[in-house]
Amino acid sequence: MTRQMLVARGVRSTVRTVAGQSVHSYELKGQGKGPPVVLVHGLGGSANGFSRVMFPLGRRFSRVLAMDLPGHGFSTEFCAGPGCVRGQFDTLRAWFEQVAGEPAFVVGNSLGGAMAVNLAAEVPGLVRALGLVAPAGAALPQETFDALLSSFAVETTEEARALTRRLFHKAPLPLLLLSSEMRKFYATPAVQALTADARATRASLTPEVLQRLTMPVLLLWGGSERLLPSETLDYFRAHLPPHAQVQVVKGFGHVPQMERPDELVARLVGFADKAGL
Repeated sequence: MTRQMLVARGVRSTVRTVAGQSVHSYELKGQGKGPPVVLVHGLGGSANGFSRVMFPLGRRFSRVLAMDLPGHGFSTEFCAGPGCVRGQFDTLRAWFEQVAGEPAFVVGNSLGGAMAVNLAAEVPGLVRALGLVAPAGAALPQETFDALLSSFAVETTEEARALTRRLFHKAPLPLLLLSSEMRKFYATPAVQALTADARATRASLTPEVLQRLTMPVLLLWGGSERLLPSETLDYFRAHLPPHAQVQVVKGFGHVPQMERPDELVARLVGFADKAGL
């Protein structure tokens, strides 16, 4: 239903072959003069999760783009086995170069935040600025990291309901009532393959990678963050370069694009204005 509503309002919904994957993405032509803004979702999410921020962002930026990572949303294919996380990133990078095609303000949530950092570190010429919304990727103690990954081992409706509550400041009642359906999003082959790969490789963003970020950086962390451990925020505060802005926002959970879209847009636009984007 979300896809049909977006298309009806002028958003292009396109499926392309990128790096051997069938990749779906949205594109909205904006009214602003700023650079394109590229939105990258997290594990088990999709581009639909940004539906409530696309049009407000379109008033400030020239284009708004959001892709479904492989195995998420309408991107049906996915990787499996060793290198799954890297494969997702390689597809994101190839899509970005093919579809965005110019330096952009890249906004990533959760796993998408970690991927946005890697994109900025590997191809800094394509990233005008970074917006990290509850980013994953911090190097965590093994016990803490394993507990985080275990959150996605959802087998029952009650476990799906518990995970849903952890994503929001105040979980919407309809999502809690539809937890049996929500379980399908967490139990997909892509989510399970990605968590297995992350557990095997224990890959994280190194301090060196974070220190290499020369573009403007904004990190937004929810005062009601319940999915990522507090050590994540500590890690980014310790290793992001001095020019990075870190804001802890009361009332934000893990996915403010779904729960507090207007305030999220206001903070992203305010940051872009000050950065001269």
